[in-house]
Amino acid sequence: MIGLVLLLAAGLLIAWLIVTALTMHRLRNPPRRTYAWAVARGLPGDPREMTPAWTSRSFTVTWRGLSLECWDIDGRDPHGPVVIATPGWGDSKLGVLPRLEALASDASRVMAWDPPGHAESPGRCLLGTREHEIIGRLIEEAIPEAERGRGVVLYGWSLGAGASIRAAIDHPEVRAVIAEAPYRLPWTPAIRVLHLAGYPYRVNVPPAFALLGARLGVGVGWSGFDRAELAGRLTCPLLVIHGTADEVCPVSDGHEIARAAAEGLCIEIEQATHNTIWTEDQFREQAAGAVRAVLATARASRGAEETSANSASNME
Repeated sequence: MIGLVLLLAAGLLIAWLIVTALTMHRLRNPPRRTYAWAVARGLPGDPREMTPAWTSRSFTVTWRGLSLECWDIDGRDPHGPVVIATPGWGDSKLGVLPRLEALASDASRVMAWDPPGHAESPGRCLLGTREHEIIGRLIEEAIPEAERGRGVVLYGWSLGAGASIRAAIDHPEVRAVIAEAPYRLPWTPAIRVLHLAGYPYRVNVPPAFALLGARLGVGVGWSGFDRAELAGRLTCPLLVIHGTADEVCPVSDGHEIARAAAEGLCIEIEQATHNTIWTEDQFREQAAGAVRAVLATARASRGAEETSANSASNME
């Protein structure tokens, strides 16, 4: 009898270890939305394939030996800010395409990029721990100093939203952050996605994240990750856009993140889910209006600064 119990316990332990390892592997190796993925679904795979087409160029940014794929897309306002768009887990720079009309109308340029482990970029997903460093690299290396003077606006969705908040803390050029469907803690979307898919999460997610946190250098408790705490360190305005029916990242997280910021605002998109804000007309119009208002404000703040600087210069 004791032998049978020990055998069953060993089997359960092995099963637990396997499920935990598979969870870790899945989190660090998301599905890759590449050009071929878009073409197979009859979707544009490049800004130049849209109607109307957008002028764009491809380039790479190097981070820790990884060459990451990026787009540089011309906006419609040559005097507007530069927007850097960062995708969520399992998405790619393709995700900027449905958002492009709203972002590029009042921007001089829109840059979109594939984080490590996404689409065409090598490596494995960093799960929101280091992507802000790459955004900083884009600001410093891909935007000339004269253009940085026009201001930078960071736009990110889901994982990319939190990375954008974190990146803005270190870069005074950032005039605003737009965070779409953000989450406070790293395990929140993982638990919800697994639960929705009918997979186990209670016994595998906690140890998986503890091990991943140790491996990624943030500790087993993911010290410093809470996006609400980070939002409290922002010196620029923060707009949170969140669907009330978001099944992956709770809208309550969006409100808490916005409340923590000195200049935070959360706009709810009624009945929108995690992935439908930009696919349904009624949701898209509301989100686009909010985005354009932020970009217009960023442009106006630059004009006010220039006027103030000119006045001071004339007084001298």
